[in-house]
Amino acid sequence: MVSLAPERLVPIMGMGMERRVCIVTGGSRGIGLAIASRFAAADGRVVIAARDPSALTVARERVEAAGGECEAVVTDVGTAAGARDLIAAAVKRFARVDVLVNNAGDAPLGPIADTGDEAFADCLRANIGSVFFCTRSVWPVMRAGGGGTIVNLSSLASIDPFPGFAVYGGTKAWVNTFTKAAADEGRPHGIRVLAVAPGAVETRMLRDHFPDFPASETLAPDDVARLVEACCGPALAHSSGQTLFIRR
Repeated sequence: MVSLAPERLVPIMGMGMERRVCIVTGGSRGIGLAIASRFAAADGRVVIAARDPSALTVARERVEAAGGECEAVVTDVGTAAGARDLIAAAVKRFARVDVLVNNAGDAPLGPIADTGDEAFADCLRANIGSVFFCTRSVWPVMRAGGGGTIVNLSSLASIDPFPGFAVYGGTKAWVNTFTKAAADEGRPHGIRVLAVAPGAVETRMLRDHFPDFPASETLAPDDVARLVEACCGPALAHSSGQTLFIRR
């Protein structure tokens, strides 16, 4: 486990994507949009995915304004078919995939006894299904291309969940373990897999759950995006399999 603060990212910046192709799930807002914009600004070619067509259209315009090219795919990556469609769309547009950022997710808040079957299933589909299905779908593409980098968005809740985050924290703990296992499997094929686990981030999701959380203790979405970008550069070339924690 590695823990970082935003200011420690300064020495590992400037890792331009050199026209690499990057897929970002949950790319229509918050952390996902910040990641997509940062890759686009580094002259990358970006594919963003989300379920809301209108939000995705606005996000695409913002990503393109940051630079680079952007393909927007309306799909539910929590399903096997949705993940396959996303990877296929990326390959059709850009012929390869260099980076996959598994950012899509759901964060239900509530006591265990009050968590309904549907809410539980939705959280597993969004936080576990999306990571597994997208990774499985992109794996042969990266192998054929000689390698790539997969970054999974975890959370500080994976080791220290707020009360009410039992299900969410549990799914993110799975992400950490899956990251390590996938990294070991991917090493012979040049596929790096890392997890980025932020603490509280200033997003709509945070404010929906914790409207009074002190702003002085939150990260900006771009703080997380900077670390995700660094995961794809040489500074963290030997960190495959690790979960990198970042907090204010």
